[in-house]
Parts: sequence; C-alpha cells; structure tokens
Amino acid sequence: MANAFEGRLAHKFTRNIKERVIESILFLMAFSAVAITVAILAILVVESLGFFEHVSIFEFLTGTVWSPLFADAHYGILPLLAGTLTVAAVALAVAIPMGTIIAIYLSEFAPHKVRETVKPFLELLESVPTVVFGYFALLYFTPFLQIFMPGLPGFNMLAPGIVIGVFIIPYISSVAEDAMRAVPMAMREGSYAMGATRFQTAIRVVTPAAISGIVAAYVLAVSRAIGETMVVAIAAGLQPKFTFNPMEPAATITAYIVQVSLGDVEHGSVAYQSIFAAGLVLVVMTLALNVFGHVMRKRYREIY
Repeated sequence: MANAFEGRLAHKFTRNIKERVIESILFLMAFSAVAITVAILAILVVESLGFFEHVSIFEFLTGTVWSPLFADAHYGILPLLAGTLTVAAVALAVAIPMGTIIAIYLSEFAPHKVRETVKPFLELLESVPTVVFGYFALLYFTPFLQIFMPGLPGFNMLAPGIVIGVFIIPYISSVAEDAMRAVPMAMREGSYAMGATRFQTAIRVVTPAAISGIVAAYVLAVSRAIGETMVVAIAAGLQPKFTFNPMEPAATITAYIVQVSLGDVEHGSVAYQSIFAAGLVLVVMTLALNVFGHVMRKRYREIY
C-alpha cells in the first residue's frame, strides 16, 4: 500500500515538473514575441532620434520634397506618405468590395463542395511571392491598362495598386467568411421565419452580426496594403513625388527603405538614418490602424 502511494506521488511530481517546463516554454515563446516587437520599436526610435538631430521634425512631417540621396538633400516625408496612401487606396478599392462579396457568397450561398474547393484556391494567392506580382504588374498589367489609357506611363501607382488589391482579397474573404460562418444558425432561421429571403438575411442579419470580424479583416488588409514592398518597388517607379494621382509614378515608404538598404549609403549617415525615421512613420500608421480596428470591433461587438 505504501509503495503504491509513493508511486502515485512520484508520478504526480514528474507530471508537475513536465507541466512547469511546458508552461515555461510557452511563456518564453510569448515573451519573445513581445520582446522582439519592443526591440524593433526601440531601434527605430533610437535611430530616428539621431536623424532628427540633423533634420527638424517640422520639416520632416510637412516637407513636400524627398531627396535624401542628392547633394541638396531634402527630407519631407509627404511624397512617400502620399504614394503609400494612394497605392493602398487603389488596392482597397479593389479588395474590399470583391473580398466582401466573395465572403458573403461562400458563407451564405455556395454549396459545400464549391466552398471547400474555392476557398483553398483563394488562399493560394497568399503563397505566391510578391516579386512575381510586381513583375506581372510591370510587364503585363501595365501594358494591358495602356490599351485603354494610352497616356499611362510605364511606371505608375494604378497597376501595382490593382495587383496588390487582387492578392489581398484572400485576407478579407477568408477572415470575413470565417466570421460569418460563426454567426449562430438560429439567427438565420429566425430571419427566415420572419419571411426574409436568403439575400436579405445575408445582408441585414449575418453581415451586421459578423461586423467585428469583417472589420478585423479590413484592418488586416489595410495593414498588408500599406506594408507591401516588392510590387511597388518594381512597378511604381521609385520616384518620390507629392501626388495623389494614381496614374503617375511614385515611391512608397517601404520601397524607399528597400532602395536605400540595398544601396551604397554610408552606415550612420543622415540618409541611412532616414530609413528608420520612415519606418517609424510606417509603424505609427499601422499601430493607429490596429487601434482603430480594435475600437471598432469592440464597439460593434457591444452593439450586436
């Protein structure tokens, strides 16, 4: 009897040690994610402080000329910001309607076999390297657009914006469809019992009930569009111009960071530090979008 009792205690002690080890590993993994994020932010802030010792924040945030690699250097971030927002706006004008329509169809109208076939193919778009989309935008899609717009230059923001919109469609359709599928069937059945059609139920019942997840999908897509690098670096022209006209060439924040990182800029110079200041602006934009998305999700979750 005593031996059996001691055996159970030994087994419990061993199990507790294993659980402690697993808990410690999980904690380290979670802590490492937070620590890496904090470290990235710290590096951006420290390097940006060095940049702002030579360039005033006012000039940086309000200047309309960005030419850090020229002899007469100017560091106004507005041209890069305008290019980033314009490309993202074009991409979202394509992705949000198409992604939402696809999500509604897959969730409410598509047969099971169609849903299980179409959704994996949509998600395959996420696995295609973005450099492939970049060359597709430059070599094939831009000439296609020039058939209808003969004055469109070879480098522009319209073609890469549309291509980015196409490959971020799965970010919206997949997340939004999952949110709609999570809506309880009782809500649909109640709508049908009141005489609503399938379309009315999808638009007026399911979509509002899943709005928090749909907003999360939109925020994810916006962040992905703003942070896209290779497509705009290849097809937009890398010309920092303060314009919101999508039919003109431009540069984005991410494209400029790539351009300088791959060049011969001296380490520690003002031009080199400018990529950290630009990166800090990008992080602040993405953080603001995520905070906005969190507030909107919380608000609509309380309403519905």
